[in-house]
Amino acid sequence: MSQFVIPNRIFDPAAECMPCADRAGLQATHLRRTVEQAQKIPFYRRKFAEKNISPDSIRTVADLQRLPLTTKQDLREYYPFGFFAVPQAQLARIHASSGTTGKPTFVGYTQNDLKLWANLCARFLVAGGLTSDQLVQVSFGYGLFTGGFGLHGGIERVGAAVLPASSGNTQRQILLLRDAGINTLICTPSYALNLAETIQAMGIRRGELALRFAHFGGEPWTEEMRRTIEEELGIHAFNNYGLSEIIGPGVAGECAARTGMHIQEDHFLVECLNPETLEPVADGEEGELVITSLTKEACPIIRYRTRDLARLYRDSCPCGRTTMRMSWVKGRSDDMMIIRGVNVFPTQIEEALLKVDGTAPHFMIELTRPGNLDEAVVKVEMRQQEFSDKMEEMHRLRDRIGREITAITGLHFNVELVAPNTLERFTGKAKRVNDLRNLKP
Repeated sequence: MSQFVIPNRIFDPAAECMPCADRAGLQATHLRRTVEQAQKIPFYRRKFAEKNISPDSIRTVADLQRLPLTTKQDLREYYPFGFFAVPQAQLARIHASSGTTGKPTFVGYTQNDLKLWANLCARFLVAGGLTSDQLVQVSFGYGLFTGGFGLHGGIERVGAAVLPASSGNTQRQILLLRDAGINTLICTPSYALNLAETIQAMGIRRGELALRFAHFGGEPWTEEMRRTIEEELGIHAFNNYGLSEIIGPGVAGECAARTGMHIQEDHFLVECLNPETLEPVADGEEGELVITSLTKEACPIIRYRTRDLARLYRDSCPCGRTTMRMSWVKGRSDDMMIIRGVNVFPTQIEEALLKVDGTAPHFMIELTRPGNLDEAVVKVEMRQQEFSDKMEEMHRLRDRIGREITAITGLHFNVELVAPNTLERFTGKAKRVNDLRNLKP
């Protein structure tokens, strides 16, 4: 990792360092207005009528518990624009989720929504080292996915210059990084690993790059992966969090202290619930994040079940911000694999691999059920310098990987070592699981 010190900068001190009591009053006011705006959406109008809820009945943040939960399936049932609360003439932009498991979910923005979005992204970018004199390369796709345009707006709000490289064409991305003297990189963490590998393969020395910072999002990753990326690129890497259905990136992001991602609580209420019982979990315990937007005009959303599993912390942060923080996202509850009755997440496999020298953090999990029991295979890519035709060395490496995976997951995985640069690389969200079990719902 780079040795320079990250200064503690705050983009909007009045909001980010607001006393908690003042923020609670602001949240109650915003929540009441959100309920009023959400009444324009048929789904919420029906749910409010069933529960006898009106804007006037919302007096404190505690009234949030009375409001209905919203799921992605609810959004799909009102496809395409049934969750829009403003007429088409007031829309400034429309984005959509990837739709990998069904119809995409659309989200609209008014001009005020776009300004809000840019300010929220500016907050975590400044917290992670961005200044107006930097050059930033955005290697997210520019399209329906919210990442590219969302971060682009935040960078411009800070006053830095944007190079909108978009995704793909890795060698060209690297030439842009080097020749333009890019200081800050924005992409998925898995694509950053791909860039680091290709930089090494192209024979480009670290000193030829001006990179100092990176902001990663779009997929779950781990502290172990952060250390690997920072060592290979010589940078400080920061985590941020958001969802297309909520607003996109900008819900939360890390500060210089990196003690968790600060939630923008003046614009979002975040709960952490047991995904089975839907009861709140204690601070610091793992649960599903449920998010309510407080200031969106086009698409207000109430108690949205994100399926993301994380922890919430309310203790103080040395940076001076008074907002609640969230942990790394362990994974999505619907990405969780149940193997022989044990819950396993791809991030746990990643954590194990990064503890074993000689393996690259590129892997694919393949699940089958040839009889009555699940079989799990992890295809693990080796680093070039460790690749050997000596079977004894390969067996030792495979056994080390297997022990680490078992120690973390409690399960035995069959480990298959594959040659360097064998597994698919991803410019967007990485796919880590191939489930061939044909399980019935």
